[in-house]
Amino acid sequence: MSQFQVNKTNFQKGKIVNTPSLDQLNLEDGEIIVKIDRFAYTSNNITYAVVGDMLSYWKFFPALGDDAIEEGVIPVWGFADVVKSNVSEIPEGDRLFGYFPPASFLKIIPKGITDRRLIDGSEHRAQLPIFYNMYQRVNAESEYSKATDDARMLLSPLHMTAFCLWDLLKEKNWYDAQQVIILSASSKTSIGLAYALNIDSSAPKVIGMTSPRNIDSVMNLNLYDDIHSYEEITEIVKDVPTVIVDMSGNKEVLTALFNYLGDQRKYCINVGITHWKHAGPGDDILKERSEFFFAPTQLQKLLKEWGPKVFAEKSSTFFKGSARKISNWLSFEKIDGLEGLAEIHPQVCKGTLAANKGLIVEM
Repeated sequence: MSQFQVNKTNFQKGKIVNTPSLDQLNLEDGEIIVKIDRFAYTSNNITYAVVGDMLSYWKFFPALGDDAIEEGVIPVWGFADVVKSNVSEIPEGDRLFGYFPPASFLKIIPKGITDRRLIDGSEHRAQLPIFYNMYQRVNAESEYSKATDDARMLLSPLHMTAFCLWDLLKEKNWYDAQQVIILSASSKTSIGLAYALNIDSSAPKVIGMTSPRNIDSVMNLNLYDDIHSYEEITEIVKDVPTVIVDMSGNKEVLTALFNYLGDQRKYCINVGITHWKHAGPGDDILKERSEFFFAPTQLQKLLKEWGPKVFAEKSSTFFKGSARKISNWLSFEKIDGLEGLAEIHPQVCKGTLAANKGLIVEM
């Protein structure tokens, strides 16, 4: 049995470590053990590593082995099956969707159990955002089908972030902007946000910026009003109030864009770090009228305002629509276990995979 973990200061360097087998895992009262079945792997996972210390992502799943202090486990979204249970409400064979380590097994202490979900009450996760500690019991979902697993684990976490971003922008009245510029427009979170803005008649004009190699495929989605490469900043209209949603974290591009827009740059929301090699604290100009977006904070606000039932209905409707929109654009590539993940992990770090490719690791 095994787990994939990376060096926290050089996270392109990953390795597989041995973990206890199922027979070696002790199960106490109130605990369950799940066998991880499959999970998605995207640039969003690399963002977890980039901000692992700042936002405590390394704390979810402890590293193991001789180098555990220097190494961390990058969380992933996926599915797992209960293979041992000392909790009467959770039978063996139950299937969970949620946040897992890239590993063979995970021990969970279920709390707040309902027929549709549970929360991992493990002590080391108690101070972490509840959104990441919640698991959906998919067998209780009337429309659940394994045929939708790939799209769900790849897109739903990213498009949930997009849904929350849309709500923030709308709540702030678009920051009084007449256009929204989305950097790294080919990222799946960006596409989810573009979809949300596209179906909102009150939203401003939406401009996407991406690498030249991604322009054609992104244009084919018909979600952006305009698309430019990073080298075409001066082709963007600069005399109208603008809000920027930055999924790239590329400080060189941001600095150039900020200088170009001048006082018309009303606000910048920093979300992802797909260009993490070019990320950094930057100059003072990057800190003015900017903030880092943390989706669980906005999610908690929505849950409080709408209640869990209404939130689930609205977010589910949004996800189904966004997934349909990009279904013909997106292709899935199956990766064979942690060995396959270890091989392709450096490419994900470097951002060299095609934007419309989704990696699915099958254990």
